[in-house]
Amino acid sequence: MFRKRSLALALVLTASPAAAQEVMNASTAQKFVAGKHFSYSCFDGTEGSGRIFSDGSASGTIRPGGQGNLRYMRLPSGTLYVDGERICANLKGLPFQPCFNLTKTSDTGFRGAISGIGFMYCEFERGEKTQIARRRGTSEGLALRGSLTGAVP
Repeated sequence: MFRKRSLALALVLTASPAAAQEVMNASTAQKFVAGKHFSYSCFDGTEGSGRIFSDGSASGTIRPGGQGNLRYMRLPSGTLYVDGERICANLKGLPFQPCFNLTKTSDTGFRGAISGIGFMYCEFERGEKTQIARRRGTSEGLALRGSLTGAVP
Protein backbone atom coordinates (compact mmCIF):
# COMPACT_ATOMS: atom_id res chain seq x y z
CA MET A 1 0.00 0.00 0.00
CA PHE A 2 2.83 2.41 0.84
CA ARG A 3 4.38 1.77 -2.58
CA LYS A 4 1.12 2.63 -4.35
CA ARG A 5 0.88 5.90 -2.43
CA SER A 6 4.54 6.69 -3.11
CA LEU A 7 4.12 5.99 -6.82
CA ALA A 8 1.05 8.19 -7.07
CA LEU A 9 2.77 11.04 -5.28
CA ALA A 10 5.89 10.61 -7.33
CA LEU A 11 4.06 10.35 -10.65
CA VAL A 12 2.09 13.48 -9.99
CA LEU A 13 4.75 15.55 -8.30
CA THR A 14 9.63 17.06 -12.62
CA ALA A 15 13.73 19.77 -13.95
CA SER A 16 16.32 22.00 -15.30
CA PRO A 17 17.65 25.40 -14.23
CA ALA A 18 14.78 27.75 -13.53
CA ALA A 19 15.31 30.14 -16.42
CA ALA A 20 11.67 30.13 -17.53
CA GLN A 21 9.57 28.28 -14.98
CA GLU A 22 5.83 28.31 -15.56
CA VAL A 23 3.22 27.29 -13.01
CA MET A 24 0.83 24.94 -14.79
CA ASN A 25 -2.90 24.98 -14.22
CA ALA A 26 -4.86 21.72 -14.49
CA SER A 27 -5.59 22.06 -18.22
CA THR A 28 -1.97 22.85 -19.12
CA ALA A 29 -0.68 20.06 -16.88
CA GLN A 30 -3.00 17.48 -18.47
CA LYS A 31 -1.80 18.39 -21.97
CA PHE A 32 1.85 18.37 -20.90
CA VAL A 33 1.74 15.07 -18.99
CA ALA A 34 -1.07 12.77 -20.21
CA GLY A 35 0.15 9.71 -22.10
CA LYS A 36 3.81 10.70 -22.06
CA HIS A 37 6.59 8.73 -20.39
CA PHE A 38 8.55 10.44 -17.60
CA SER A 39 11.47 9.40 -15.42
CA TYR A 40 11.36 10.89 -11.95
CA SER A 41 13.42 11.42 -8.81
CA CYS A 42 12.06 12.70 -5.51
CA PHE A 43 13.33 14.60 -2.48
CA ASP A 44 13.54 11.38 -0.41
CA GLY A 45 15.53 9.40 -3.02
CA THR A 46 12.50 7.63 -4.51
CA GLU A 47 12.95 7.14 -8.25
CA GLY A 48 11.37 5.43 -11.22
CA SER A 49 9.48 6.11 -14.39
CA GLY A 50 5.95 5.90 -15.68
CA ARG A 51 2.98 7.26 -17.53
CA ILE A 52 -0.13 9.11 -16.36
CA PHE A 53 -3.14 8.51 -18.59
CA SER A 54 -5.99 10.91 -19.37
CA ASP A 55 -8.44 8.79 -17.32
CA GLY A 56 -6.43 9.47 -14.14
CA SER A 57 -4.76 6.06 -14.06
CA ALA A 58 -1.01 5.57 -14.00
CA SER A 59 1.50 2.78 -14.50
CA GLY A 60 5.21 2.63 -14.03
CA THR A 61 8.09 1.67 -11.84
CA ILE A 62 9.14 2.80 -8.38
CA ARG A 63 12.15 2.30 -6.13
CA PRO A 64 11.10 3.79 -2.74
CA GLY A 65 13.90 5.74 -1.12
CA GLY A 66 16.17 4.78 -4.02
CA GLN A 67 16.92 1.42 -2.39
CA GLY A 68 15.88 -2.13 -3.09
CA ASN A 69 14.35 -3.58 -6.21
CA LEU A 70 12.53 -1.54 -8.79
CA ARG A 71 8.85 -2.52 -8.72
CA TYR A 72 6.07 -2.23 -11.30
CA MET A 73 2.95 -0.45 -10.07
CA ARG A 74 -0.42 0.40 -11.60
CA LEU A 75 -2.97 2.87 -10.23
CA PRO A 76 -6.64 2.57 -11.31
CA SER A 77 -8.67 5.04 -13.33
CA GLY A 78 -9.70 8.10 -11.33
CA THR A 79 -6.75 8.00 -8.93
CA LEU A 80 -5.61 11.37 -10.27
CA TYR A 81 -8.30 13.98 -10.89
CA VAL A 82 -8.88 17.66 -11.57
CA ASP A 83 -10.37 19.80 -8.79
CA GLY A 84 -10.89 23.28 -10.21
CA GLU A 85 -7.40 24.33 -11.33
CA ARG A 86 -5.59 21.72 -9.25
CA ILE A 87 -4.50 18.14 -9.86
CA CYS A 88 -5.28 15.94 -6.86
CA ALA A 89 -5.02 12.26 -5.93
CA ASN A 90 -7.46 9.85 -4.35
CA LEU A 91 -5.22 7.46 -2.41
CA LYS A 92 -6.61 4.83 -0.06
CA GLY A 93 -4.97 4.86 3.34
CA LEU A 94 -4.21 8.58 3.41
CA PRO A 95 -6.26 10.70 5.83
CA PHE A 96 -6.49 13.46 3.17
CA GLN A 97 -6.53 13.80 -0.62
CA PRO A 98 -3.34 15.61 -1.63
CA CYS A 99 -3.28 18.21 -4.40
CA PHE A 100 -0.17 19.31 -6.23
CA ASN A 101 1.64 22.42 -7.48
CA LEU A 102 3.11 21.66 -10.90
CA THR A 103 5.82 23.89 -12.36
CA LYS A 104 7.09 23.45 -15.90
CA THR A 105 10.87 23.68 -15.76
CA SER A 106 11.76 22.97 -19.40
CA ASP A 107 10.20 21.84 -22.67
CA THR A 108 10.43 18.26 -21.37
CA GLY A 109 10.33 18.54 -17.58
CA PHE A 110 8.36 19.71 -14.57
CA ARG A 111 8.52 19.74 -10.79
CA GLY A 112 5.59 18.59 -8.73
CA ALA A 113 5.17 19.39 -5.04
CA ILE A 114 2.42 18.66 -2.56
CA SER A 115 0.40 21.87 -2.07
CA GLY A 116 1.46 23.57 1.14
CA ILE A 117 4.47 21.26 1.64
CA GLY A 118 6.94 22.54 -0.97
CA PHE A 119 9.91 20.48 0.27
CA MET A 120 8.05 17.29 -0.69
CA TYR A 121 8.60 17.25 -4.44
CA CYS A 122 9.60 15.14 -7.41
CA GLU A 123 11.32 16.20 -10.59
CA PHE A 124 10.12 14.61 -13.83
CA GLU A 125 11.87 14.48 -17.19
CA ARG A 126 10.26 13.14 -20.35
CA GLY A 127 12.13 10.30 -21.98
CA GLU A 128 12.31 6.68 -22.99
CA LYS A 129 14.40 5.12 -20.24
CA THR A 130 14.68 1.35 -19.91
CA GLN A 131 14.41 0.08 -16.35
CA ILE A 132 14.16 -3.39 -14.84
CA ALA A 133 11.46 -4.34 -12.33
CA ARG A 134 11.32 -7.67 -10.54
CA ARG A 135 8.14 -9.67 -10.24
CA ARG A 136 7.23 -10.10 -6.60
CA GLY A 137 8.59 -13.34 -5.15
CA THR A 138 10.74 -14.23 -8.17
CA SER A 139 14.14 -13.46 -9.55
CA GLU A 140 12.61 -12.93 -13.01
CA GLY A 141 13.31 -9.47 -14.40
CA LEU A 142 10.65 -7.60 -16.32
CA ALA A 143 12.12 -5.04 -18.73
CA LEU A 144 10.05 -1.88 -18.93
CA ARG A 145 10.74 0.52 -21.75
CA GLY A 146 8.99 3.82 -22.39
CA SER A 147 5.82 2.06 -23.46
CA LEU A 148 5.73 0.17 -20.16
CA THR A 149 5.18 -3.09 -21.99
CA GLY A 150 2.36 -1.54 -23.94
CA ALA A 151 0.03 -1.44 -20.94
CA VAL A 152 -2.66 1.11 -21.65
CA PRO A 153 -5.87 1.27 -19.64
